[in-house]
Amino acid sequence: MIIGYARVSTDDQNLDAQTDALTAAGAGKLFADKISGSKRERPELDRMLDQLRDGDVVTVTKYDRLARSLKDLLEIVEAIGKQGAGFRSLAEDIDTTTPAGRLVFHVFASIAQFERERISERTKEGLASARKRGRIGGRPPALSTAQKIEVQRMRDQEHRAVPEIARLFKVSERTVRRA
Repeated sequence: MIIGYARVSTDDQNLDAQTDALTAAGAGKLFADKISGSKRERPELDRMLDQLRDGDVVTVTKYDRLARSLKDLLEIVEAIGKQGAGFRSLAEDIDTTTPAGRLVFHVFASIAQFERERISERTKEGLASARKRGRIGGRPPALSTAQKIEVQRMRDQEHRAVPEIARLFKVSERTVRRA
């Protein structure tokens, strides 16, 4: 069965153009959400995914109706595939029920994976370069070296309680314990 999924971002937008195109494409069942595509929790999308059967084809007018990011699109299409169903986007002519459609879709997936790996690689290179110049990432220490010494002295010599020291230095008790 061809199952149509339509989505608009706000309540004041109209689903008619999408539902007409999906009906013309042969959709026997329609699911529609009026919610931002950046939100992964979409009631009708989840309901549709729960009802998929082997051989069904989820059809959208454009792939951005299913997901805003390529990562989300890949995850949703993977979930569709695990149910034994296919995915079809009318505007982009992607159809995972055909060998050519699967190829196009996997090329998209490969490009997305490559880009994620390049971002990770550039981040690691940037951090290594900063370390070589003496920069250490992360949040600055809550206590200076001198303050840490004073915390230890107050605890060991004055026998002050950890909560009291934390209040005096305006830090958490855990920070005092680590010092």
